[in-house]
Amino acid sequence: KPGSKWTAVIVTAALLATALLAFQFVRTRRSPAIEPAKQTAPTATLDKSVAVLPFENLSSDKENAFFAQGIQDEIITTLSKISGLRVISRTSTARYNSAPENLPEIARQLRVSNMLEGSVQKAGDRVHINVQLIQADTDAHLWAQTLSPQEKARVEIKPTDNADAYVLYLRGRDYQTRPDNLLQDFRSAANLYEQAITLDPRFALAHARLSVATSTIYHFYQPTESWKQKANAEALESLRLQPNLGEGHLALGLYHYYMEGDYEPALRELGLAAQALPNDGDVGLYTAAVQRRQGHFAQAIASYQHAEAIDPRNSVMLYDAAQTYFGLRDWRTAAERMDRVLALFPDSFNVKIQRAYIQFFWKGSTAPIKAELQTLPPNLDPDGVVTFARWDVSLMDRDAAAAEKALAACQLDTIASQTGVPLPKSYLQACVDLVRGDAGKARAEFEAARPAIEKIVANSPQDGTRRAQLGLLYAFLGRKEEALREGQRAMELKPISHDVIEGATVEGFYALIRTQVGETDEAISRIERLLTTPFAVDYADESITLSDLRQRWEWDPLRKDPRFQKILAGPEPKTQYN
Repeated sequence: KPGSKWTAVIVTAALLATALLAFQFVRTRRSPAIEPAKQTAPTATLDKSVAVLPFENLSSDKENAFFAQGIQDEIITTLSKISGLRVISRTSTARYNSAPENLPEIARQLRVSNMLEGSVQKAGDRVHINVQLIQADTDAHLWAQTLSPQEKARVEIKPTDNADAYVLYLRGRDYQTRPDNLLQDFRSAANLYEQAITLDPRFALAHARLSVATSTIYHFYQPTESWKQKANAEALESLRLQPNLGEGHLALGLYHYYMEGDYEPALRELGLAAQALPNDGDVGLYTAAVQRRQGHFAQAIASYQHAEAIDPRNSVMLYDAAQTYFGLRDWRTAAERMDRVLALFPDSFNVKIQRAYIQFFWKGSTAPIKAELQTLPPNLDPDGVVTFARWDVSLMDRDAAAAEKALAACQLDTIASQTGVPLPKSYLQACVDLVRGDAGKARAEFEAARPAIEKIVANSPQDGTRRAQLGLLYAFLGRKEEALREGQRAMELKPISHDVIEGATVEGFYALIRTQVGETDEAISRIERLLTTPFAVDYADESITLSDLRQRWEWDPLRKDPRFQKILAGPEPKTQYN
């Protein structure tokens, strides 16, 4: 049928692009425009590098833009399986035009010497594809190399014979690679992958991507057993269908990392993924993330730098690297990295908000956060992220009226905090009441929120951050024994010795719990230690930085203590890490 023919054309175009690279050496050698005597060997880094620009959709039906994107995606995926060839990812090239005039400048930005561009025109059952391999520096030879049998086998694998399934897959990839990391985007991606699999149950790549999407949902938003089982099953199914699928090994590695916290199997699977996908920036990204969880920060930074060399404009990788410097309290570098992300995605509201928070941590003023929030449209509030920031910064300024106004404008009953814990609006309102000085009303609101937060913990009993949040709720209610119990249990579940990032988060919560139940000496001792602990920082109330301690209302019970006053008066100590 026409759809199946169209899928075959997509794959054929990918193979054509690979052949063009091999053929180009001969074509260049015979070209009279280049004299052999003047040719010089280019550097190894640039000579074996290519960027595939977005393909221009010349079809009258603009819906076919997904097919144009599909050809670009398929070519990148195919070429990235060839070792020795550096291929820039779609995330790095997505913001460029299909046939830009300033190819040399774009090549410089992407650090490549070769550019592949093309167009797609589909009318009925007829498809016309134009593909051009262009040398940015016309004075250099292009690379030619014969594919190994293993590489040839990898590039000839067709992901699916079902065109409709492939379009659904492409839509899923679009949602999955958006820079704001929103729950609704990952759920949309998962839903589209499931639809693709319904049309083609043997679509191994869709199974692998579905596993990654569900792993992400579990890790950042909903750590439930159903998501865990789904992620594992989809990763294993992708490898059953295609045992050497790099994306399948990536998915299984992410499962071990996100779900099991089992880092050695995760690194082993990521190593297998790297062999199959030598140019995939995500493999390097997740390898660095695992090393970061292990507390191997110097290794993680080196891995991020290696991934950036492969994929210099990958916003997801740049964002994650920025968060690493943020966790190490290197505010200047974190700000510079976030600025690079914003240069690629200037409309990313979540990155804008977090960039403003970094300025607060660095300089101590909430003004940048408030200024950034004022630029956002009032109806922009996916998952309640914007409402949470407005509520948070208002309470840091002790402006209870502004915080209450932000909550009243939000139509959601549950709002996503920056820790990933969904909080009932009644909990946030109770905090407003505490800042206002109405303890009685605050207690009633906390009691109203308690069943929902207890249920969140019951649904994810092994999640340390959710349990620590419950402990803080108990502390606000004056239930000291239960508050300390939940905080201690959270630290047992996520010790820093095993998981530096979440371990530091729950320890920050525990210091806050100790503060709220009146154990001042213990709270201050923990604060002194956490001020030099990596990743005891966050865009929320449990964050331990001098700016947080000076500004946040949650630490008010400590303000009259001389030890706490001494901490606030001094410079921020240097974060200690390997």
